Amino acid sequence: MARLLRSFRKTLTLNPQIHIQQQRLCISHPPIIISRRTYISEMRKEAFEGNISRLLRNEIQYEIQSSSSSKPPTNKFGSFMVDGRPGERWITLNRQFADENIKVEVTMFDGAAPAPKASGGVANSDEVQLHITLIVNIYKGDGGVLEIMCSAWPDSIEIKRLFVRAGKDTPAEPYAGPDFEELDDELQDGLYDFLDARGIDNKLATYLHQYMKHKDKTELIGWMEKVKSFIEKK
Repeated sequence: MARLLRSFRKTLTLNPQIHIQQQRLCISHPPIIISRRTYISEMRKEAFEGNISRLLRNEIQYEIQSSSSSKPPTNKFGSFMVDGRPGERWITLNRQFADENIKVEVTMFDGAAPAPKASGGVANSDEVQLHITLIVNIYKGDGGVLEIMCSAWPDSIEIKRLFVRAGKDTPAEPYAGPDFEELDDELQDGLYDFLDARGIDNKLATYLHQYMKHKDKTELIGWMEKVKSFIEKK
């Protein structure tokens, strides 16, 4: 018996390849517990992604159904042609007025303020009015550009600031003048009349709020569809 054990030990000593082959066998065939863990991890990942996909699908259906009764605004308002720029946070309005080219760049909703109190009543503290920013650019040939920054509330346009950019010679940080409210009252009224004559008035503010409500929902649905598509991608 002792001779048999000595012979077996000698065989292991003289043949190290046997030990190496055993190690390779263990590496190429890992314990089944690792495979089970990987399988469980994949199942959890698929369940998690499937839940996100389901939630997004429900949200998309809800938004589509809630907007089915609302009529989308037209891409024309008065003399302005409207470029909705799908997928972007801006839209652009363009028109010609006499010898002027007018371009208005408009944000989606970018702020809010408490709703004004109704006459004789108290406003609900939860009620707000949404804010839209307008950048009005009025071009007169080579005479530079008059740029007017405005706020559009649900039923009114409010001028904030204006200055002239003289083409290529405009400084990187031009003097933009005082705040509009610091100007003489008569001058303020004259500048509002100047914009009104060019179709930039309270009716335009109302139209833009209607347009942006529709765009906001359309962009939200598109965003959710892109996220859902990415999650479901194999």
